[in-house]
Amino acid sequence: MVEIKTPEQIAKMREAGLVVAAVHAATREAAVPGATTRDLDEVSRKVLAEHGAKSNFLGYGGFPATICTSVNEVVVHGIPDEKTVLKDGDIISIDAGAIIDGWHGDAAYTAFVGTGHAPELVELSRVTEESMWAGLAAMKLGNRLVDISKAIESYIRRQPRPATGKYGIIEDYGGHGIGSEMHMDPHLLNYVTRKRGKGPKLVPGFCLAIEPMVSLGTAQTDVLEDNWTVVTTDGSWSSHWEHSVALTEEGPLVLTAVDGGKAKLAEYGITAAPDPLG
Repeated sequence: MVEIKTPEQIAKMREAGLVVAAVHAATREAAVPGATTRDLDEVSRKVLAEHGAKSNFLGYGGFPATICTSVNEVVVHGIPDEKTVLKDGDIISIDAGAIIDGWHGDAAYTAFVGTGHAPELVELSRVTEESMWAGLAAMKLGNRLVDISKAIESYIRRQPRPATGKYGIIEDYGGHGIGSEMHMDPHLLNYVTRKRGKGPKLVPGFCLAIEPMVSLGTAQTDVLEDNWTVVTTDGSWSSHWEHSVALTEEGPLVLTAVDGGKAKLAEYGITAAPDPLG
């Protein structure tokens, strides 16, 4: 069953989404050479407290932090700690969430630590982020879930191959419904498979977290002994981008983007829905 939200509930999710955006802004500034991933989690905790929000990551299945910090070959679910010190040239994907009055927000981004990054790493992040926006632009009334998967995969497949390796669309992880819980039906693949069919039709009140994960090599992953940290099997570096989005009668509203997705959706000829918070 897909949870369909009322306009009032979407407004609460927008509040949570803006807290997530604030966490992103603060952690991006703090992701510098010499910082530990635990330092970034402390920044997140401070922002959540300042906004009177709860963490939807902390304690989820026993997860011990308020954000996931995934460095280089770590795809998702990296646990912040004092041993992981960011170095010049690293990339880090930070996944963050927040709860306001029982309603959830969830989003992720990839940041470059310091300078001197190889062009293929810069392009990897760009391709991953733009594929996310292609998926967000497919959040249209009358479309089906598979249309989002198709838009994400098609964008990635159209890009020139990197100088080394290839773009691997991570197979074991994808997007999801979001609302009164962080992870809800439906599961959203970042590629198309006949086995999954077309999926449900997109209607007003439909909310998703759209999150492509792409590597510079394999699509396959392993989970480390901590039962959380997901790494590529070939050690290739990866990027992760995510936004939560609500579909309204007036179009999509990107709940975790400061401008509601207005600028980027316009590039796809899509008008973002009005912000319920003004």
